[in-house]
Amino acid sequence: MSNQSTTKEHVLVVGAGYAGLRAALNLAPHVRVTLIDPADRFTERVRLHEKATGRPDVTHSLRTFLRPAGITHIPALISRIDTASAEVHTDTGRVLGYDRLVYALGSRTAGVGGPGASHERVYTAESAAELHKRLLDGPGSLAVVGGGLTGIELATELAEFQPRWQVQLITGGEIAPSVSDKARAHIRSVLVDRGVRIEEHRRVDGPQDIDADVVVWSASMIPNTELAIASGLDVDARGQIRVNSALRSVSHPGIYVAGDAAAAQTPSSGPIRMACATALPLGAHAAASVVRDLRGEDPKPLQFSYKAQCISLGRHDGMIQLVREDDSPRDLCLTGKPAAMVKEQVVRNTVRTLRVASRSPRAAGLLPGN
Repeated sequence: MSNQSTTKEHVLVVGAGYAGLRAALNLAPHVRVTLIDPADRFTERVRLHEKATGRPDVTHSLRTFLRPAGITHIPALISRIDTASAEVHTDTGRVLGYDRLVYALGSRTAGVGGPGASHERVYTAESAAELHKRLLDGPGSLAVVGGGLTGIELATELAEFQPRWQVQLITGGEIAPSVSDKARAHIRSVLVDRGVRIEEHRRVDGPQDIDADVVVWSASMIPNTELAIASGLDVDARGQIRVNSALRSVSHPGIYVAGDAAAAQTPSSGPIRMACATALPLGAHAAASVVRDLRGEDPKPLQFSYKAQCISLGRHDGMIQLVREDDSPRDLCLTGKPAAMVKEQVVRNTVRTLRVASRSPRAAGLLPGN
């Protein structure tokens, strides 16, 4: 896309996560962009397990991304999307019109309440700061529920930095079902070396079924699409917004969807899973589709395929699983400290990509992983 502004149209981007921020930055050279999010900081969600063990901060000022791009930030929650009038209503009483809207409210841990939910002894990745404070109160028993990559990262990180706590990992199936046998064996070995007790093939209905002083719930993710549903957008069985290959809502053509809220898929990848690694390219594609749409051109279909799955296993170990285009695992994987170093660079590159996009969206597209 050209860096020359081609229209004066106004695009609202709802949500300042990986997908929303990338979409806003890529749109900025072409249209007037307003980003709506109650927070004034961008959170590195993929580092929340580190926040739980005492990393000082995993956020960055939104201003440092938005100011160079000329994007207006409104710190508010959207209470209603009036699709008939192409307006959004915020909790502060403001009403904003739009020519196109990008819905990028992401996802959250399912099963224990809304974003940042923290109950008497139950925590999620979103409540990592509260979890860290609880762990400082003294040793006890801690159960991580969920044997996917997020749950494994939490269990290994917590066991490494809180060795006085008795950590267990509970999952309804086998741990790390998305990786190869070799990679799974390495993950299992690291967990055991950290003193984590693994309980596979144990299904629980909720935190109330867990006998532990602290429960860290990481069983599944759910899209934040309640606002979309209330506004009449068509969603699938998982609650994700149905979109076409341009990431345009199939029921409301003035709305595009980026990141975890989108029921996106491609012929090579199949349905695209919720992840930071998918949010950035989906945000970029949503922006490109909006620009072509406003120019009167047909948006190009989404092209996406998987290359690898990355997981940190504490600060000094990790696993990089090479995968096929449809995310199924290959036999080749990298483990140990070299994998931890690669994973760290992958995580750092997400912020690098966003910083470059604030100044040159085309250059950001040339960075690895984009």
